[in-house]
Amino acid sequence: MFRNYLDVVNNGRTEELRKGRRDILSILSSVLEAIDPYKITFNYLKNRDFSDYGDIYLLAFGKASLRMAEGAMDAVDIKEGMVITTENRKVERDNIRTFQGDHPIPTERNIRATEEALKMIKRCKEKDLLIVLISGGGSSLLCKPRIPLEDMQKLTELLLKCGADIKEINTLRKHLSHVKGGQLLRFVKCSVLSCIISDVVGDPVDSIASGPTAPDTSTFHDAREILIKYDLWKRVPSSVRDIIRRGINGQIEETPKTGDRIFQRVENVIIANNELACRAAKRKAEEMGYRAEIISSTLTGDARVAGKELVEYLSSKSRGDVIISGGETTVKVRGKGKGGRNQEMVLSVVDKLERDMLFVSFATDGIDGNSDAAGAVADGYTRIRAEERGLDFRKYLEDNDSYHFFKELRDLLITGRTGTNVMDIQMGMRC
Repeated sequence: MFRNYLDVVNNGRTEELRKGRRDILSILSSVLEAIDPYKITFNYLKNRDFSDYGDIYLLAFGKASLRMAEGAMDAVDIKEGMVITTENRKVERDNIRTFQGDHPIPTERNIRATEEALKMIKRCKEKDLLIVLISGGGSSLLCKPRIPLEDMQKLTELLLKCGADIKEINTLRKHLSHVKGGQLLRFVKCSVLSCIISDVVGDPVDSIASGPTAPDTSTFHDAREILIKYDLWKRVPSSVRDIIRRGINGQIEETPKTGDRIFQRVENVIIANNELACRAAKRKAEEMGYRAEIISSTLTGDARVAGKELVEYLSSKSRGDVIISGGETTVKVRGKGKGGRNQEMVLSVVDKLERDMLFVSFATDGIDGNSDAAGAVADGYTRIRAEERGLDFRKYLEDNDSYHFFKELRDLLITGRTGTNVMDIQMGMRC
């Protein structure tokens, strides 16, 4: 599962740290098994009664869409389906079409795939059921913007770099789209069951993949305030400002809200989330003989601040203790380096770790930021090992270049795309 397993383990300077590194990788592997999209989707749908419906259609989009779709097809008799994925493989069923799209910046092929999905949805009759499988990355993959694609791409780039959290980013996406924020239902005549793997802190269904089948709690006014908050109002393309102004003035219809008739035949169900991942980590750690504690599954805020707070708490613990947290932090990008919020969090604490401490932050989708790593691991000797190689962690941190720091030390966590996404997991251990 970890392509560089031996490097990560053998980089421990003491036998205790090598054992700790082995155990942490084992715990992370058990987390990925627990949040396997195929198992989760199959187990949920096989226990549902669909006898009241006519034909069943399937639409899946997001980083976990392929495995979710495969689970659904083995649990339910699907008449026709469509999958929009980031992966370069297809569902092996004649009645299921697979389209590859791009993430996190949408492209023309995302738009083409969405148009094909809408054509399929329009074939659903009133007595039919549309099962919608939603996972992280769906905001980019299901894409029918109100503005030119190049303007949407520019806006997405600005939002990803400014430090906005995912709820704020998705508020903008919803109000510049024809399908997000509950608006997908405007194309649907039949009943809808949305099965959702949450990649948003707190599991708000209106924010996960920008809530295509959920009542939206945000407004055009909120979208404007977010751009002002991050000093982006005058920097975004003029088409963005135009749509938001027209929405505030009532010239464009708001996204549908709670109580709208459009939601009368819709059920939104969270089938997996970060809490599930944290519980799996705790269970595995305890099976291995550790005393494990979940600190939070709703970690947010600046990655550097969050990391230091976790390590400070770890310092109060004893040998054999493991602390676990999960969520999604943010990074304000000022440098030109490579990395992501998980690697940045670990880099920010290398001078805070005592000799017997081990700390890891891991993206469950296998891709952290703009890198090919899922995260990184550090212990009380990481700073010493870096200095022996002439590496100044502060310079790498200043340039947001956590990836190359940990690549030099061979302490990146490399899994490739995992096919799932419930945000991030952090673990601290005293060895």
